[in-house]
Amino acid sequence: MKIGFIGCGNMASAIIKGITAKGKVNGSDIVAYDIYAAAAENISKMCGAEIASSEEMVAKKADIVFLAVKPNVLSDVLKKISSAVAENKPLVVSIAAGKTIEFLSQPLENNTRIIRVMPNINAKVGEAICAYCFNSNVTDADKQSVEELLDGIGKVMCLDESAFPLFGVLGGCAPAYAYMFIDALARAGVKNGMKKADALKIAAQTVYGSAKMILESDEHPWSLIDSVCSPGGTTIEGVVSLQSDGFEKAVFNAVDKSLDKDKKL
Repeated sequence: MKIGFIGCGNMASAIIKGITAKGKVNGSDIVAYDIYAAAAENISKMCGAEIASSEEMVAKKADIVFLAVKPNVLSDVLKKISSAVAENKPLVVSIAAGKTIEFLSQPLENNTRIIRVMPNINAKVGEAICAYCFNSNVTDADKQSVEELLDGIGKVMCLDESAFPLFGVLGGCAPAYAYMFIDALARAGVKNGMKKADALKIAAQTVYGSAKMILESDEHPWSLIDSVCSPGGTTIEGVVSLQSDGFEKAVFNAVDKSLDKDKKL
């Protein structure tokens, strides 16, 4: 199976690195194009991918075509590849933020198989959460192929497209919130006399392990919180302080504000 990438930026590079490192695809089975030749050359050096001379060549050669370009140029790219897609009939997978299945469908033939994917920045370390949706032409085999590929960069889930704006906040914006929490925790360590590098390592690993605990256990987060809180102990003191200082409200407000902004874009 030949996998094509139109656009070789950070997210495409993360996906390619993940799927080749985990043996999902051989580097020689990837064909890539970017308007900036150096970007495509970097992909070729990384995994031995074939460099295409145009967007159309990718669409002609690949069985699955990833559209990894900026949303503002996606319309032009779709027009450029429409004839090649009609001829070769690849599965078209878009990772462009905010561009719906309906938008993707307009320049392409009605029978084109289209999947829309929303990854997040943690794909760079193989720990992304990705959501995907699809049009009515997509087969079960198509879904399985995309899920297997995206498994190379983290976890993947199928969502109705109507849930994508909220997923964009919980999966796309929230890494920044998590980074803020980790940094604040580390700075609190510095305030109390610890070196920043040590405090940051402790904070980051603690958050990573806590997330893994939630994902791999059957326990509710509050059950896990209760298990850490000894009566009259240090943890419950901190938990009560976070609550009284509006920790949950601040998180709710951040999600609401990001979602409101998404609706205005």
